[in-house]
Order: sequence, then C-alpha cells, then structure tokens
Amino acid sequence: MQKTARDMIFSMVLIVLAAGVIWLFIPHEDGEPDIKRVDYRVDLLTARRAASYPVAAPEGLPEAWKPTSVRYKGAESEAWHLGYRTPEGEYVAVEQSTGKRSAFIEDKTQGAGKTDSTQRIDGRTWTRYEGDHYDALVLEGTGGATTVVTGTASLGELTTMAEALRTE
Repeated sequence: MQKTARDMIFSMVLIVLAAGVIWLFIPHEDGEPDIKRVDYRVDLLTARRAASYPVAAPEGLPEAWKPTSVRYKGAESEAWHLGYRTPEGEYVAVEQSTGKRSAFIEDKTQGAGKTDSTQRIDGRTWTRYEGDHYDALVLEGTGGATTVVTGTASLGELTTMAEALRTE
C-alpha cells in the first residue's frame, strides 16, 4: 500500500512538472493585440465612383488613429463602412447608407437612443445618440444618404472623427 501511494505521488509530481515545462514554452499574450492597419484608399475611390451620394472619409487624423476595417456594398443600400481604433483603444466607425434611415441608425448604433443634444460641426447639425454599447453622432438634413459616426469611443473622439470627415 505504501509503495502504491508513493508511486502515485511521484506520478503527480512528474505530471505537474511536465505541465509547468509545457506552460513555459507556450507564448503568452501580454497587453493588447497588435491590430493591423488597413489601407482603404482603393476601396474609398471605388465607393466614391459607385455611390449615388458623397462618400465620407476622414482626412488629417493623427497617426495614432488606426483604420482597421473597410467595405462598400453597392447592392445593399449602397452601404459604406470605415472602422478605426482610436488612440484610447476604442472603436469608431463611419457608416453611410441610402437604406431606410431609422433601421440603418438602429442597426449601426446597436440600438442607441436619440437624445435632445445636437452639435454643429463644419456648419452641419449632428444629433447625439446614446446607448448601452455604442454612442453616435448622426448627420441631420441629408437628402440621399444617412451618415453615422458611431462606436465605443467618447463623445470627444466621435466629434474628432466627424470633424475630420471629407467627401472629396
């Protein structure tokens, strides 16, 4: 009986030791993952040629603002998407579409509600939306397409993005 208990303890020590050695050789992620910067210039030119509205993209943002995703779907309500990671590590997206305004805003803001707050940016009125997941600025008074700047970022970062948007 003693030999069996001693063998079992010895086996457990060997197993723990082997697991520790394996753990040492497995890479461990420290900090935030390295997110790749995307080059959206070709997609932007394509969208600007194809869309029936002026497609917006930021100009002059600092290098710390990292573009992470881009897509244009002409067949689906001419939907333009450009996603960014902010210097604070948050997410901001520029969304545009000719689809139904209320459904588009609901979808892209993840259900954020319209507030009574508006702000003037470059002579245009943007309405603030607040939600559990995303906040947003929605451009008012547009004829053909709805423009939404949305994400997990602060109002200041959303405003910075809206201020940087250009259509040419």
